Amino acid sequence: MKEKKKKLIVMIPCYNEEKTLPLVVKTIPREIPGIEKIEVLVIDDGSVDRTYEVARSVGVDYIIRHCGNKGLAQAFATGIETALKNEADIIVNTDGDNQYPQQDIPRLIKPILDGKAEIVIADRQTSTINHFSTTKKFLQWFGSKVVSWVSGVDIPDASSGFRAYSRNAAMQMNIVTDFSYVIETIIQAGKKKIPIASIPVKTNAKTRESRLYDNIWSHVKKSAGTIVRVFAMYEPLKVFFYMGGFIFLSGAIFVVRFLYYFFAGKSSGHIQSLVLAAVLILIGFQIGVIGLLADLIAGNRKFQEEILYKLKKKAYGK
Repeated sequence: MKEKKKKLIVMIPCYNEEKTLPLVVKTIPREIPGIEKIEVLVIDDGSVDRTYEVARSVGVDYIIRHCGNKGLAQAFATGIETALKNEADIIVNTDGDNQYPQQDIPRLIKPILDGKAEIVIADRQTSTINHFSTTKKFLQWFGSKVVSWVSGVDIPDASSGFRAYSRNAAMQMNIVTDFSYVIETIIQAGKKKIPIASIPVKTNAKTRESRLYDNIWSHVKKSAGTIVRVFAMYEPLKVFFYMGGFIFLSGAIFVVRFLYYFFAGKSSGHIQSLVLAAVLILIGFQIGVIGLLADLIAGNRKFQEEILYKLKKKAYGK
């Protein structure tokens, strides 16, 4: 039986992209093997320039406008919801600054069409990007390694926004952070055992500075916060066990220190070690108990996510 061709929606979250949006839309392929219909969705995240008017003039299929700038994570969530409502089988996310090569969209979605993955993330090969500083290249590499370790999935470019989602994978994404979706969705997919693939791409020439963060250290701080928060949501017992275990062990060391001096007949003056040990052991134990409670809450959240997934399937059809 011949497999039915699929519908692809390319979504473009935008904030003040009037200059580059026409080029992005123009370079999106309009014919791809295995795809019956290709549509373009623009999410105007409260732009104060002519992004909305430009989007209308270049003939995109859907335009969603946010009242005020809500951030990339919310723009992404809006795009996913809109694409699902409009019966997309595959959703490609790209940027409005023309950083990504839209001509590689067929390669990006091929693992999904072939049934080998449900999420595909473009690897920009950041070590080869000339306008990236040495510090930025290192942080991109290190950050991807951390995300790969936390998620359990080998992702060479975790911060790449050029990615494709199957309909099934998109319905399982639940964005809770305000900063960016790129890290959160990888960790979610890894914990939910959603197959992820990666393909290498070459980026286009730089058109502007990033608006996602003020400076690279601000980006590092926000990304680290996202990693810890999402990992704690899915693996709370590990997080609190490591924290509580470290503090408990520190207290145990002070106990051993006191006992050493006690049996050596030199315990006088070392009572403070015993007091500190008791405090640390008590705190470590309490953190461990919190971890158990958090783990029970996480189990309940998993059930809620399964219910939400089934509701989405019912609401969006297919």
